[in-house]
Amino acid sequence: MPKRAAPARSRLAPTRPEAIDAFLDAAERLLVEEGYAAITTRRLAEATGANHGLVHYYFGSMEELFVRVLERFTDRLIERQKQMYAADAPFLEKWRTAMRYLDEDLHSGYQKIWLELQALAWNRPALQARVSLVNQRWRAVLTEAFSAAVRGYRLEAKTLPVEALVSLVMAFNQGIILERHSGIFAGHAALLEQIDRWLRSLERKRSPKRGRR
Repeated sequence: MPKRAAPARSRLAPTRPEAIDAFLDAAERLLVEEGYAAITTRRLAEATGANHGLVHYYFGSMEELFVRVLERFTDRLIERQKQMYAADAPFLEKWRTAMRYLDEDLHSGYQKIWLELQALAWNRPALQARVSLVNQRWRAVLTEAFSAAVRGYRLEAKTLPVEALVSLVMAFNQGIILERHSGIFAGHAALLEQIDRWLRSLERKRSPKRGRR
């Protein structure tokens, strides 16, 4: 009898880490392009070339897969943010860089995934807790950065507590992100310019010899 041909190997490498990364990559792309409601295990299998049963085998549920995508993406951006705030530069320059990142992340897909996961978590308490942890991680980064800025600008802590300032900026960023993804940009530039003007005034008070910037 003629020998049977060996079965064709899957396009997906058989190792567990590579399979997990392939599903996370595919889910990240599909969350940005189509949203969570359009993603099924079969859709992910088509995108990765793997058996759709592996989604639940590796992640337990689609929700776990989605939140892992958010957490992995957050890891990358928080590392970027920490390095930026740790740089030896005036806080004004760091704030401007952070606002440029806000523009960049509009196109990177992170903001869309962040909004998608928040909406998905509204009626899922367990998922809500995981999404809340992502929020807390961002708050921790801003708390450290803004604490240093408040000290450097010698702002009165009782007048402008760091916790209140962080909440203000978190809500401000979330509002801008939501409006931009809804096609609304009215007033954003004016608001950012007003904040920039305030920070420039603080820089002048701290270092009057440096002149206007």
